[in-house]
Amino acid sequence: MSAADAEKKTGEGEKAAAAAGEMLYCGGTNWDVLGRKAGGPLTGNLVSPTRLRPLVGVDICFVASGCTSCHCVALDVEGRCYTWGRNEKGQLGHGDALQRNLPTIVSGLSKYKIIRAGTGRNHTVVVTEDGKSFSFGLNKHGQLGSGSTKNEIEPSPVACLVSEATNAVCGADFTVWLSSVEGSSILTAGLPQYGQLGHGTDNEYNVKESSVKLAYEPQPRPRAIAAFSGKTIVKVACGTNHTVAADSSGFVYTWGFGGYGRLGHREQKDEWVPRLVEVFQRQNVLPPDAIVSAGSVSSACTAGGGQLYMWGKLKTTGDDWMYPKPVMDLSGWNIRCMASGYMHHVVGAEDSCISWGHAQYGELGYGPLGQKSSANPKKVDILNGMHVTSVACGLGLSLIVVGRANVGDRLDQVLGKAFIVRHAPTVLYSIRLHYKGWKFTMVKVLLMEQKKKKMKISQLVRTRTKVLLILLQIRRKGRMGTHQIMKMKGMKAMMMKT
Repeated sequence: MSAADAEKKTGEGEKAAAAAGEMLYCGGTNWDVLGRKAGGPLTGNLVSPTRLRPLVGVDICFVASGCTSCHCVALDVEGRCYTWGRNEKGQLGHGDALQRNLPTIVSGLSKYKIIRAGTGRNHTVVVTEDGKSFSFGLNKHGQLGSGSTKNEIEPSPVACLVSEATNAVCGADFTVWLSSVEGSSILTAGLPQYGQLGHGTDNEYNVKESSVKLAYEPQPRPRAIAAFSGKTIVKVACGTNHTVAADSSGFVYTWGFGGYGRLGHREQKDEWVPRLVEVFQRQNVLPPDAIVSAGSVSSACTAGGGQLYMWGKLKTTGDDWMYPKPVMDLSGWNIRCMASGYMHHVVGAEDSCISWGHAQYGELGYGPLGQKSSANPKKVDILNGMHVTSVACGLGLSLIVVGRANVGDRLDQVLGKAFIVRHAPTVLYSIRLHYKGWKFTMVKVLLMEQKKKKMKISQLVRTRTKVLLILLQIRRKGRMGTHQIMKMKGMKAMMMKT
């Protein structure tokens, strides 16, 4: 490594340390059923930004998840890698397939300083400070880039990556690496379906001669995209089956699955090689500090003046955006970071955290009394005034890093009101209300375990079609069984642990 490169990496390290802060989590925690149609009850949702016990006081500089991921990655300023969540294919890198409910250090990476990470549906890829890459998890389609299709439950070096890696991002079943080598600045491996690897083919073949059963030949070795041979790609983001990239000149390219207009070409055709997005040309090329983001069925980036553009399927109802359009609700905001999940989005802008979209598990962070979903960008009130430095969105979850320097004592003051997850994050109770012959069972009333402090849930009373819904004010210490907790004239309320 040259002295100039060493100086550059030192500067990047200092910048990362300055941008580090406290990591907060909101969304689902029942990893076995998260994002699945069949399964048990969805309990344990954290609907407010919440600190996770192992990371309290740890300076986190980068977080990663993906629109198809039910697992998470957090990196601290020392380069330690923490993973947690679903682990059925070994995607957490701990040498087993056991679920981790809380962030756990990946011991197999302890000798390296990890600076970037990406997550797919069932795999994870990380990049070290010295340009090495490691991957672990499911490798059915060669998405680990190891040269084979063997699964890995521990970090395995991507030996086929001949150049130094600077970043890695993942789609559902494929991986994209950025490299420091001119002419080979972007490489891909994994499932070639929809042309999402950018090599001009989907490698489709028929499995049986007697019938039509299509399959796609895996590409287990990272391969440079020939269409970018004369360009340097500096930013990249992946959706489920598509990729968005920006080169050093500020031009934007997309390829892969074209459904719902997520490629931004005014049509829904799949693109097997990178195609220039016409909107971002001439006076509207991306600046050096631009943000590029991709969700499951959408894409986004910030262009001239910091204006956020989005395209694809942005709402569960309404027309798709077939080409990039400005998000007028965020015009004039200084957007620092952005991430998209399946159908939700989180933005760090100025001293606010903004989220919107369709949410099922509390991933928007609006709190127990806030709305569940939002069609338009809306501030996360509990984080108002805080400097958001990094965000990531998974399938039904959000990760938010807030800087300490900008909030000082207010961090403890405000976040102290949030719950600190220790072991089992929540206890599920059902409240059965009996009112003048009407019965109603309210499920998913979440009470946190706290040893020293009394638990309080503010009271909310509202009438809806002869059923009185009440969030009871509860003061509890220790464990609670079946108790009658409230009596009102003509009403009985029972709380039972389920």
